[in-house]
Amino acid sequence: MATATTFTLKSNELGGQLANKHYANGMGYNGDNQSPQLYWEHAPEATQSFAVTIYDLDAPTGSGFWHWVVFNIPSHIQELAAGAGDPAKNLLPAGAVQSNTDAGLPGYIGAAPNDGPAHRYLITVHALREKLALDKETSPALVGFNMHFATLAKASLVVYGQQH
Repeated sequence: MATATTFTLKSNELGGQLANKHYANGMGYNGDNQSPQLYWEHAPEATQSFAVTIYDLDAPTGSGFWHWVVFNIPSHIQELAAGAGDPAKNLLPAGAVQSNTDAGLPGYIGAAPNDGPAHRYLITVHALREKLALDKETSPALVGFNMHFATLAKASLVVYGQQH
């Protein structure tokens, strides 16, 4: 009997909780501000590019908080290295674009949850039917709007972060 394969997002370094290296270095945190290693498998055949987002569902903003938005990852790429969210390290594949986060800067912004219950960080890889005609100055909401209409499939992980 044949088994179906599904589009799946995984990480060799993430468990159920964020590690200190994934937290911000500031706002009361002394983390490494490092984006996690991520890889995916079984993307739809029609995929032309990928996008990866990290979104804090529980940020006290009324609209969550986008920690990382990267798109136009070439379709032959299936992994992002730890730290790829640091624009200065130049670890993303050619053509990939890191657009602005909700902090107003491109690249990964580490977790900095406020006091209270743990925050849920939704990490998603989007298989897109096209590349997005956007640049690094594009707001996360506008990237999300464009991804909505270009998404063939998506896969997610949820990890938790708490003030420490």
